Amino acid sequence: MERRSLLRAAVLGGTSAALGGTLWRGAAYAAPAQPGTGPYGALGAPDANGIRLPSGFTSRVIARSGQRVGSTSYTWHNAPDGGACYADGTGWIYVSNSEINPSGGASAVKFSSTGAITGAYRVLSGTRQNCAGGTTPWNTWLSCEEVDRGYVYETDPWGVKAAVRRDAMGRFKHEAAAADPVRRVVYLTEDVTDGCFYRFRPTTWGDLSAGTLEVMVAGSGTSGPVTWARVPDPTGATATRNQVSGAKRFNGGEGCYYADDTCWFTTKGDNRVWQYNAAAQTIELAYDDSLVTSGTAPLTGVDNVTGSSSGDLFVAEDGGTMEICVITPADVVAPFLRVDGQSASEITGPAFSPDGTRLYFSSQRGTTGSSSGGITYEVRGPFRV
Repeated sequence: MERRSLLRAAVLGGTSAALGGTLWRGAAYAAPAQPGTGPYGALGAPDANGIRLPSGFTSRVIARSGQRVGSTSYTWHNAPDGGACYADGTGWIYVSNSEINPSGGASAVKFSSTGAITGAYRVLSGTRQNCAGGTTPWNTWLSCEEVDRGYVYETDPWGVKAAVRRDAMGRFKHEAAAADPVRRVVYLTEDVTDGCFYRFRPTTWGDLSAGTLEVMVAGSGTSGPVTWARVPDPTGATATRNQVSGAKRFNGGEGCYYADDTCWFTTKGDNRVWQYNAAAQTIELAYDDSLVTSGTAPLTGVDNVTGSSSGDLFVAEDGGTMEICVITPADVVAPFLRVDGQSASEITGPAFSPDGTRLYFSSQRGTTGSSSGGITYEVRGPFRV
């Protein structure tokens, strides 16, 4: 069976017949995504910030760990990690986690309609090793602790309301979250070598204070139907991944992104991008570097993932060649950008501004290789729409 261009249809409200192409085909008939020349062309020489970009794109540094953000008095956090953007009137906000243990937390940068930095502030404090997370349809940021029996914290990107710990979402080594407004669930990844893929069903949609934590149950293969089973004890007194017989194992769950009935998530341990078809309740591979049959695998160390209005996925590398790679609806995988001179770091927190013209991300340890050397960037240019 052929899979329609889910991301593109989600944003533009179209169908694959009208828009052309497919994103990834069903596993029984699929050829794995292959390296090639991406839609933006070859990367150029490093710019003044050490970023290799396609023609027409530019970068700027918006924040550095331990330094004030722009002309504000706020000092940016160490080890910037997962992030997301939120519309704020005619401007927007970029929220970023801090993967530090202890302390952690999350901060935000506020932008005007022209992209000028107008503020920066803390939105979460006193937590541990906040790695990735996810947005909600009601405009909060779910910040996830990547520690044993870690929590999910629901935070206010505007920094007005106090952050709230969401115990019902389970205690485990959280990585990322993605909300599915159709089924009214939040998907969750777990960053351990024998981790699981979860969903949380709130008792009331829009209120994460109570609900049911479930784990995916499936066979040992890479494709096929799945079911969901309730996790008896979300407190993690017994590891949540070991409470349900037949729970499907994933090697190091990382980034998570939802659009139009599909949740994409990455597993760094085996360098794969998965797609869960929530409507059909099936799972399959979207990318697997071991199945690349043409040239060298362009994407290694898969980590955070986000999507654009064109139907492209943007996958950040934890290590690898310090690239953000694009996976197109035409099954092409190619570098979109590369960070030079920072091989001891990783790329984190990719997120698009609400209008899709700017991409934010961080180099978690920058040129120093230390958590105090983090750099947060903005890339601007002719992104596909």
